[in-house]
Amino acid sequence: MILQFIVTFTACKSFASTIMKTIVDTDHDFVCEINAPCFQLLNEEEVALMRGSRTQVFFRKGENLTKQGTFASYVLFVIEGLVKVYVEDGGSRNFNLQAVRKGEFVGLLAIFGESIYTYSATALTDTRVFLVEKAAIIKIIQNNGMFAYHIVEHYCKQTSSMFTTLRGMMFKQMNGHLADTLLYLSSGHFEGEDVISLLSRKEIAEFAGISTESAVKLLKTFEKEGIIRLEEKKVSILNRDLLVEISKRG
Repeated sequence: MILQFIVTFTACKSFASTIMKTIVDTDHDFVCEINAPCFQLLNEEEVALMRGSRTQVFFRKGENLTKQGTFASYVLFVIEGLVKVYVEDGGSRNFNLQAVRKGEFVGLLAIFGESIYTYSATALTDTRVFLVEKAAIIKIIQNNGMFAYHIVEHYCKQTSSMFTTLRGMMFKQMNGHLADTLLYLSSGHFEGEDVISLLSRKEIAEFAGISTESAVKLLKTFEKEGIIRLEEKKVSILNRDLLVEISKRG
């Protein structure tokens, strides 16, 4: 049964009010319905459960949606915006795992694994999300096979992407790492969003798993070879086929 995903305004106690804004129905940014396929699979009882388990929240660019190591009572669904997901080493270094766009989840690992967030997430643009209580998602997964199928499919795609990244990090050299990063960030997955221009050179380096200095040098080398064009923060791909070849050679 196809139903609209109707918003509610439950207070979110897991996040400080200084890093987010709860959106109510009188706000301009309020979203009344969501057309994501998984939410169209809910029956009336499940929609009612969601109504009492969810909050619509606005995060400004640069604000944290999740923090690695903190208690995870919510799964986040991105309504609008772009989010960077990364792991921290406890010091000053990060490794960026992926960029999450609208229509995707953040924090699914907290459902099936540990009760803490195993990675941090930061808004790359102004971002709106639904915070959905983990217990509600678990109950719907247990009772709605098609919804469970969608969640498992999404989870498997994320895991496959992680293994691809890990394989590249283990067996490729720095130029291969950077080629992979540029190909990923400029892929059709982001529906024309210029993701690279949202990132600093340090953040690009953290996607590639190399130092900022190495990333800057390699970007300049790629520019000299006619592979890319650099204009301040903007990185334009001029020869995608050559980037693919560098990625394959590693």
